[in-house]
Amino acid sequence: MEPALGSPSHGGLPATVARRVGDEWHISGHKIYSTGSHLLSWLSVLAVTDEEQPRIGQFLVPKDSPGVRLVETWDPLGMRATVSHDFIFEDVAIPVQQVAGLYSAEHGQQRDEYAFAWYLNLVGSIYTGVAEAALDWIADFLLERKPSALKGASLASLPTVQDSVGRIRLLLHTSNTLLDAHAQAFDARQPFAELGSTARYVAMEHAAKATALALELAGNHGISRHNALERHFRNAQCGQIHAPSAALIRGNAGREWFKVRQKATALAADRD
Repeated sequence: MEPALGSPSHGGLPATVARRVGDEWHISGHKIYSTGSHLLSWLSVLAVTDEEQPRIGQFLVPKDSPGVRLVETWDPLGMRATVSHDFIFEDVAIPVQQVAGLYSAEHGQQRDEYAFAWYLNLVGSIYTGVAEAALDWIADFLLERKPSALKGASLASLPTVQDSVGRIRLLLHTSNTLLDAHAQAFDARQPFAELGSTARYVAMEHAAKATALALELAGNHGISRHNALERHFRNAQCGQIHAPSAALIRGNAGREWFKVRQKATALAADRD
């Protein structure tokens, strides 16, 4: 991603430019949200060539190359351990062969459907895992917490508490079922595109709801930085901003359904 580009899922071309200089590419630009920035050895940099007929591709840049600068900008609500800082590229030279998938930029960015489908499953699984960690924490907390008013019984014995924990479990079971179904469809090369978007959407929504329910059960203990639930809750909220956005997925689903209904209406009219 780039400062001016926003999410690539909404289209547009990167402002990062690759210039051909002899047997080298020279890369200049600014990338944001570079996950794992401190741990990376190589950077896959999406850039547009400055050729008469521009092409777009992934340029492979060693992080320690002259002209590569890491800027520590990552300071989010949650997911802080991803250290998704910025990278600045100032006329960074790489061998001409260190580029993958060059194609004409005329039609904008093109995604590999298999790579993108697997990405949807991965991010959905990560945030479901965050919510599962929150469920583990709140379950232990409720089993151990024994207010004097309950005369030795734990909070876990209360029907209302059991109902809320059950809601969390059902939310996460739904997410896992969809993610598993998507993974199986992907492996079998069955239709998986719509299922992947659905699984990602549900997983993110349910992770946010599940951690919010856990926080409600924990009360003040849930917002204490001494307890892991506070971190799990913050991390789960970050799923809402992952591309493609929930609004984009909903919009795509709505447009596709209108197309389906229009076709069905037209076929019914032909039969009449």
